[in-house]
Amino acid sequence: MPKSTPHRLPDQLRPNLRLVFVGTAASTRSAEVGHYYAHPGNRFWLAIFEAGITPRRYQPGEFAALLELGIGFTDLSKSGAGMDHEIEAASIDVPGFKAKMEKYRPKTIAFTSKRAASLFYGRPSSVIALGRQPRDGSLPEIFVLPSPSGAASGHWTIEPWRELAAWIAS
Repeated sequence: MPKSTPHRLPDQLRPNLRLVFVGTAASTRSAEVGHYYAHPGNRFWLAIFEAGITPRRYQPGEFAALLELGIGFTDLSKSGAGMDHEIEAASIDVPGFKAKMEKYRPKTIAFTSKRAASLFYGRPSSVIALGRQPRDGSLPEIFVLPSPSGAASGHWTIEPWRELAAWIAS
C-alpha cells in the first residue's frame, strides 16, 4: 500500500465504554497491519497489563477483543499515519473526536501521549501534566498518559497508567 494512502484504523467504540484510548494517529506499522499500537517497540500492550487494566497481556491483533472489557480505541487523525511530527495538521479532527465522545459517552478518556492531549486542548504539551486532568464540564474523566512509543522512551513512566487503572477500577 503506498505511504500516501495509509490504511485507517477502524474506531473501536460503542456506548458507555469504561475507557477509550486516544492516540494522535496510527503509527506507520499500525496502519500497515491494521492493529492499534502494533510496532514491536511500543509498550502499550505491556503497560495496560502491568498497570492492571487488562487481566493478561493482549497482542496488537487482539485489539477488538478489548471491547468485551469495556475498552475502546480511536485517534484524533483517522487518515494520517506515522510519528506525531509527520501527521498533517489538516488531518487532526478534534470536533469529530468530540462528537464521537458525545455520541458514545465513555466514562473515561485516556490520551496515549501529551501530543494528543495538546491537540485536543489546544495548548502546548509542555503545560499539560501527566495523569488525571481537571474536570471539564460535560466531558468524561480525562487522563494523559506518557507515550508508549519506543521513540518516546526517554519520557516513559508506568505510574500514570497505574493511576488510570486504579481510577477505572473504583
